[in-house]
Amino acid sequence: MNSIADRARFIVEHTEVMAPPLVPELRLHLAHEAVPLWQKTEEELGTMGLPPPFWAFAWAGGQALARHVLDRPELVRGKRVIDLAAGSGLVGIAARMAGAAHVLAADIDGFALAAMGLNADRNGVVLATSGDNLLAAPPPDADVILVGDLFYEKTLAEQAWAWLMAARATGAVILIGDPGRSYLPRERLPRLADYAVPVSRDLEDAEIKHTAVWQPV
Repeated sequence: MNSIADRARFIVEHTEVMAPPLVPELRLHLAHEAVPLWQKTEEELGTMGLPPPFWAFAWAGGQALARHVLDRPELVRGKRVIDLAAGSGLVGIAARMAGAAHVLAADIDGFALAAMGLNADRNGVVLATSGDNLLAAPPPDADVILVGDLFYEKTLAEQAWAWLMAARATGAVILIGDPGRSYLPRERLPRLADYAVPVSRDLEDAEIKHTAVWQPV
């Protein structure tokens, strides 16, 4: 299952089109449970030890950031936007719906790339997508970089933070949606807004995750 088309077919067969609770304007291909889909993905590819299907869920940080952008379209209207580690494409789609001139949605997971395409089509927007690891190179030109729920693993968080600070130094505005993950340096961030995000107990330790949007300055 190496092609985008094969992965898109798998996604359609194993997810449902649903609205994220905090962002009912959108419709995404999402899964109800993580483990069964994870197992089916490994079986389909004949590979064990794959990363979880992050693309199949509307994570709390992404929902909060998408809500924030839709409610404050001036943040992205007419601008060049990057949705980093985009997963389902939720945040990037919200940015396009809010009037962003161009959105690059990047994720190294091939299933995420397929999911972004399906979800963008479902919501009537166009995303540019990339499977490259953006953190491995200097940040591309962008006016705004959106980051939903990326600070859950130490090494990744450190790499992402350094990359984001390099982007900020070139003039990019950074907006981060995070529900209290361990590795976000919150003491260095102004808090812009708070949201109570309904989530699945299959993924989180509570049915409501108190989530904030932060902006490095």
